[in-house]
Amino acid sequence: MSIKVENITKTYGEQKALNCVSFTIEKGEIVGFLGPNGAGKSTMMKILTTYLPASEGIAVVNGFEVSKDDISVKKSIGYLPEHNPLYLDMYVREYLLFNAGIYDIPKSEVESVIEKTGLMPEANKKIGQLSKGYRQRVGLANALLHNPEVLILDEPTTGLDPNQLIEIRQLIKNVGKEKTVLLSTHIMQEVEAICDRVIIINKGEIVLDKKLKDLKNNKQQIIEVEFDYRVEEVALQKLPKIQKVENSIGFVYQLYFETEQDMRGKVFDYAHDNGLKILQLHQKNTTLEKLFSELTIQK
Repeated sequence: MSIKVENITKTYGEQKALNCVSFTIEKGEIVGFLGPNGAGKSTMMKILTTYLPASEGIAVVNGFEVSKDDISVKKSIGYLPEHNPLYLDMYVREYLLFNAGIYDIPKSEVESVIEKTGLMPEANKKIGQLSKGYRQRVGLANALLHNPEVLILDEPTTGLDPNQLIEIRQLIKNVGKEKTVLLSTHIMQEVEAICDRVIIINKGEIVLDKKLKDLKNNKQQIIEVEFDYRVEEVALQKLPKIQKVENSIGFVYQLYFETEQDMRGKVFDYAHDNGLKILQLHQKNTTLEKLFSELTIQK
């Protein structure tokens, strides 16, 4: 197990940034850590990287308890914070060699990580001359320098253009073949493109923890239909494979089916057989974006 979090709570005065958060991440997983702004994502990551102490609870990274063995934790993780701290007046290779000296890493490893992160064409440029995408590559290269077992990435694609997004996503995916990755983001497409699993946090608490394949294999189908006349819900329960019926407003009904089969044809047949007209019909299958909206809506 790469990361184990048990009942982590973090308070700032009377405000709880995290409230009894618990989860585990197995070796080799790429996990998306989703949540709206202020949900507690960055706070959790700062605790895991020993930058912040937890108020309560236990966090273990690579077998080392964060609060008791912070040096061992730092040695075994690579961290790319949301605001990538770089020396803009240094050259790319110079910057990485400087950090390699801190870790006492051979120069050959610097060349290896430059090649792995696609920085070779820019290696002799000043960091200040690079695009945002290449600066993120430098930050990622720096996080990989000491060959850590776990990568913790906080909003690694913020501010990138579409081409840069694709490049950095692919780079993270390739790195994830060898390492455990915890990726913080509020972008749904990011998780779907990169991750094996998603954890959603809202107001300091975990509200969802599922594998992406389980979400994609969800057989529930939701059809919203508006008839020209009121229909008794018990009558709609006669539709095949129907789970439940909700009359949301007026003559509008939400029909929940448990099947992969497209049930819109069956709804049309039902309307025809019962002398009803369909004024509108939409298929509303559950998506990660819809789940996120439902779970994090501010009430």
